[in-house]
Amino acid sequence: MSKPSSKPLPLSDRSDSRDSSTPTSTVIEHSHPKITMGSKEKEATNEESDEGPIVVDWEGPDDPANPKNWRFGQKWAATTIVSAFTFISPVSSSMVAPATEAVAAEFGITSDVLIAMTTSIFILAYAVGPLFLGPLSEIYGRSRVLQGANMFYLVWNLVCGFAQTSTQLIVFRFLAGLGGSAPLAVGGGTLADVWKPEERGKAIAVYSLAPLMGPVLGPIAGAWIAERTTWRWVFWSTTMVDAAIQVAGLFFLQETFAPVLLERKAAKIRKELAGDPEKGASTPREVKTVFSSQEGRTIKEIFKKSLTRPFMIFAREPIAQVIGLYMAFVYGVFYLFLTTIPTIFSEVYKEKVGIAGLNYIGLGIGLSFASQLNARYMDKIYIYLKNRNPIKDKDGNGIGQPEFRVPSMFLGSLMLPIGLLLSGWAAQERVHWVVTDIGMAFVGAGVILTFQSMQTYVVDTFTLHAASALACVSCLRSFAGFGFPLFAPAMYNALGFGKGDTILAAVSIAIGWPAPIIFWKYGQAIRMKSKYAKK
Repeated sequence: MSKPSSKPLPLSDRSDSRDSSTPTSTVIEHSHPKITMGSKEKEATNEESDEGPIVVDWEGPDDPANPKNWRFGQKWAATTIVSAFTFISPVSSSMVAPATEAVAAEFGITSDVLIAMTTSIFILAYAVGPLFLGPLSEIYGRSRVLQGANMFYLVWNLVCGFAQTSTQLIVFRFLAGLGGSAPLAVGGGTLADVWKPEERGKAIAVYSLAPLMGPVLGPIAGAWIAERTTWRWVFWSTTMVDAAIQVAGLFFLQETFAPVLLERKAAKIRKELAGDPEKGASTPREVKTVFSSQEGRTIKEIFKKSLTRPFMIFAREPIAQVIGLYMAFVYGVFYLFLTTIPTIFSEVYKEKVGIAGLNYIGLGIGLSFASQLNARYMDKIYIYLKNRNPIKDKDGNGIGQPEFRVPSMFLGSLMLPIGLLLSGWAAQERVHWVVTDIGMAFVGAGVILTFQSMQTYVVDTFTLHAASALACVSCLRSFAGFGFPLFAPAMYNALGFGKGDTILAAVSIAIGWPAPIIFWKYGQAIRMKSKYAKK
């Protein structure tokens, strides 16, 4: 018998749905995956049917090997580990902010822009890393890319603590950010792999909170570290925590990407057929998965399809462009706040570094409260709107749509400008610090509601290619997170906190208030023009 080709097959650019034009297949029993054998004739002998390809699929809709059918414990283990990865990296992004004066003093940095860059350069790497790490997870699997990138982050974050010049610190921070960006690109795809749409809201709420709570809690710890010891322990302490998360990931983070899992099963079948002549045929057999395409998995095809997908999504998908621009503004405002809070409370309210860092708690309260509220009701609202949807499936059930995630965005777009105006003018007029903190809480609530709504919208829209889509929209927001803190000192020095935040509030109203209306009324029409979106 001639051995079947063991050459790996590529993952196709297709959604979770199956193409109705697929030829009728005959089911062949196998111990693990469902296998279908293509046949050109309705009535064929066994020998003739052996000439067709073997197509590997799940064993029906309830196959326990399918990550969407995992036990809740397994699903939440994957969600928790991914959220932990997503939490620790942003902690590093802002934890150094309260210690920038100590860093500047040691390295002799006098430029405000360069001082701000020691913090925001990490976010610049967030704009670059997901463009490659997201697609790579769709080739080699979520778990392998997540853990490999996190190890890269761990090494360079540790090295940051040994930097001897400002240039070294900035370069090491950028490299650490590249590795730390993986959870932001891959995490949403992992959740799309394991959670069904009607279950996804709560998991996304936990995952979305992590990258925003990290930058809030990081400066609180960083402030006390900067006051009581050297700034280098900012990096060494986060490295220790990340090492523990890395070990947990080795034990609890399983692979979730369906095309990779089915490709592994297909590889086992090729091996079995090659080793047992009774299972094989007289001619080489092709074994592929339902996600396989006809092209070979050459480096050229990998770069052409997967590594270029985020760029193609952003260049050709209006829905990704709109979401990306809105999230960029919100994220930029968030990081502007993170980097200016130490200045407000040390210069306006004359608080010491450690005490000034505690005011991040106000921002954290807003993030946590709004996130928990949204986690409780996002899925309920989605299911309610799904059941009322006049468009039904073949069983008469309402069909869910990504637009059903938009309601929480209405509330978020209202709370953000309120928080900006309240905190800005309270600091300008030197009102009691608690008023400023309340304004910061409103900002945090507005940011998290918007983020959770938009991230879930992206995951629901792009499903199989969620990692590439999230990488696409994350790119713009990370550029904003890098750039906003650089002009913040000049803006506040020229205008003051009141007028400066009034300008930001006006822009957030101009962009934020029409945005949910556009998504609600025209989101579906925009999605219908997409090549990658799930229709």
